[in-house]
Amino acid sequence: MAWERWGISGTASARTREVVVVANRDRPRDTLDSARMDADAIPTEPPVAGNEADTLIGSLERQRATFAWKAGGLDADGLRATVGASTMTLGGLLKHLALVEDDYFTRRLRDRRLGAPWDAVDWDADPNWEWDSAAEDTPESLYSLWNAAVARSRAAVAETLETENLGQLARFTWPDGRSPSLRRILVDLIEEYARHTGHADLLRESIDGLTGEDPPR
Repeated sequence: MAWERWGISGTASARTREVVVVANRDRPRDTLDSARMDADAIPTEPPVAGNEADTLIGSLERQRATFAWKAGGLDADGLRATVGASTMTLGGLLKHLALVEDDYFTRRLRDRRLGAPWDAVDWDADPNWEWDSAAEDTPESLYSLWNAAVARSRAAVAETLETENLGQLARFTWPDGRSPSLRRILVDLIEEYARHTGHADLLRESIDGLTGEDPPR
């Protein structure tokens, strides 16, 4: 099975090195020390008895890794496959979760403009654009889009935790004027991945029979 740590691709390849946050227990208990290029330090699961930041980030990384395993190594037909009456596809999930990563961590947390392809979309005309357009994309472009979004998210979280803690408010406000904390954003992403990884379980099993709870190590 071709899946990279914690990135994914359509063909077998070596595991890539991506930005990762590394904990330092001498810092406050809900901050992280630094970001560095070290894939071996990307947590595979939450710590048994770690601090809050390590626990939340470890949980999110486990969800990302499982999703990467379930969605990885497929051709265009596999990424466009559906189950039953649903129109959901693994390609659509890749593009949707790439959007969610960028929207929550780049736009909401760091208040930065979204880049391509999101900045050119008429969302009023097609609010489900990422789902609808995924069938037109190649596997390589879908995997690349998701991997890049995850890398940006890791960097955004690391940047925030260099000087702040999990209580740092996003530079985004809800209609009622409240701003979510980084803590809430991480919880939202864990929930988003948990929900969609369940969808990916069913889709992948229908494509080639792949089943299992955790990716191989």
